[in-house]
Amino acid sequence: MEKYIGKSVLKGIAVGRIYWYQKQDYQITKTQISDTDAESSRFKKAVETAKEQLSKLYDEALVNVGEDHAMIFDIHRMMLEDDDYLEAIDSSIQDGINAEYAVEMAQNQFAELFASMDDEYMKARAVDIKDISQRVIRILMGIAEDGIPADDPVILVADDLTPSETIKMDKNKILAFVTLRGSSNSHTAILARSMNLPALVNTSMKPVEDWNGKVGVVDGFNGEFIVDPEQELLDEMIHRKNQWVADLEALEQLRGKENVTGDGRRVEIYANIGNVSDAEAALAADAGGIGLFRSEFLYLGRDSFPTEEEQYNSYKAVLEKMEGKKVIIRTLDIGADKKVDYFNLDEEENPALGYRAIRICLERPEIFITQLRAIYRASAYGKAAIMFPMIVSVAEVRRIKEIVEQVKTDLQAMGYALGEVELGIMVETPAAALISEDLAKEVDFFSIGTNDLTQYTLAVDRQNQKLESTCDTHHPAVLKLIEMTVDNAHKAGIWAGICGELAADTDLTETFLDMGVDELSVSASAILKVRKAVRDISSN
Repeated sequence: MEKYIGKSVLKGIAVGRIYWYQKQDYQITKTQISDTDAESSRFKKAVETAKEQLSKLYDEALVNVGEDHAMIFDIHRMMLEDDDYLEAIDSSIQDGINAEYAVEMAQNQFAELFASMDDEYMKARAVDIKDISQRVIRILMGIAEDGIPADDPVILVADDLTPSETIKMDKNKILAFVTLRGSSNSHTAILARSMNLPALVNTSMKPVEDWNGKVGVVDGFNGEFIVDPEQELLDEMIHRKNQWVADLEALEQLRGKENVTGDGRRVEIYANIGNVSDAEAALAADAGGIGLFRSEFLYLGRDSFPTEEEQYNSYKAVLEKMEGKKVIIRTLDIGADKKVDYFNLDEEENPALGYRAIRICLERPEIFITQLRAIYRASAYGKAAIMFPMIVSVAEVRRIKEIVEQVKTDLQAMGYALGEVELGIMVETPAAALISEDLAKEVDFFSIGTNDLTQYTLAVDRQNQKLESTCDTHHPAVLKLIEMTVDNAHKAGIWAGICGELAADTDLTETFLDMGVDELSVSASAILKVRKAVRDISSN
C-alpha cells in the first residue's frame, strides 16, 4: 500500500482501477529540406488544421465548463496567429529545416522566454506555447490525440494535463483525477468541479507504470491518494464512498424545496451561467433565476464584434428558457486576461488593474450601446436585469444611466416594447464597497463579485499558485467589506447578492445570512448543496 498527499479541489471519494495517462512518445529528428516552399506550405496547412481543432475545443468547453474557461482555446488560437512565433518557424524552414523540428525549436525558445518572466500570468503562457506547438507537431506527424483506452471508468493519474487534453477526455470514463502538478485553478481542477468528480492536484507522487490496473482510492475530503490499499482500509473507503453518494442522492430530495432556514429566514439561490445552453442546466438544477449571465461568450472565439441582432437572439433565448425567472446580465467584461484581438487593446503591465470592463464600455460607447439595445429589446420576453462590472465611482454609474436612458428613448421611438429592467452594479473593488452608501442611491441592487474583491483587497493575484495560501477568501477585511455593502444596500432599500465563488462556500452560508445577504448565485452544480446549508440553519 502506498499513500500520497495532494491538494483537494472537490470533496468526494472515488474507488476504482488506476490508469496512468502518458503522452504519446515520439521522436522529432532534424532533416534537411530542399523544397522549402512546399515545407512552408505543409506547416501553414497544419496551423490552419490546429486552429480548426481549437475552435471545436472552444465549442466543447463552452458546454462543459463555461466561457470563462473555454477562452483558453481562443487564446491558443490567437497564439497560432502571433507573427513572432510564426516567423521564427518559417525562418527555420527557409533555412532548410523540416517543419516538425522548426516548430520544436520555436516551442523551446518561446517557452523558455515566458518561463523566465517575473509575471506569473506570463510564466503560465509557457505551458500554452508547448500545448499549441505539440498540437501542430502531431498534425504534421499524423498522430491522433490521446484518449483513455480502458473500458470501465478509471482514476486518471497524470503528471499534468493540458487544457486540450482535459476537454477531450471521455467524461464517462473518469472516476477521479490525480495530478502531480497543477493548482486549484488548473484546467484539471476546473473540469473536476464542473463534473462533480473528486480530484487531487499538486500531489506528492511519482507515477509508475506498475500502477496501471491496480486499485486506487481518491479521498477528496482528506487530500489523500492511496494505491493498492489493504483490504480493511479499502472496505472502509468503499463504505465512506457509498455514504457520500447517498448524501448526494439526498440532495436531490431538496428539488422544489424553499431556500429557508429553520427560523424562517429566506434567501434566493440563483445560477451563474456563461452561455445560452447553461440556462437549461440552471433550470434542471432548480435555480431560482440567473444571478450572473456572463455576456463575454458572445465576444470570444470570433473575429469581429457580435451584431445587435446576434446579441438580442442570445439574450432572448435565455429569458424565454427561464420562463419568467429573473436573468441578470453582466455587461461585457473584456480585458485583463480576456483578450480579444479585434478590440485592439494595448498590452498592459498589470491588466487586472487596467483597461477593462466598464472602462472600455464608457470610452467606446458604440460597443456598449449595441449591447444595451440588444438587452432592452430582449427584455420584452422575460424578467431581465443588467449589472455593470468594475465600478469605482458614482460618476461612472450616472454616466451609465444617461446612456441607458438614451437607449430606451431611441428604442421606444422605433416602436419596440420594453420590459421593466432593474439596473445594478457589481461590487468587486474596495472602492465600490467603501462608497456603497452613495452608490446604493443610484441603482436597484448590488451583486458582490468576491473573486476580484478578494484579490484587490488583499493585493494578491489569485492566479498565482505561490500565493494560494495568502489569497484567503475568509479574510476579515473581505468579510467586513461584504457586510458593509449589504448594510448600505438595505439602508437605501435595495437588495444585495453575492455572485463570486464565495457564494457557494457553505462554511460561510450562515455568516452571509446573518449579514442579511438576499441572494446567492452559484454554479448550477452547487445549488442544492447551498440550499441544504440554508435549510440546516436552525436559529438566529
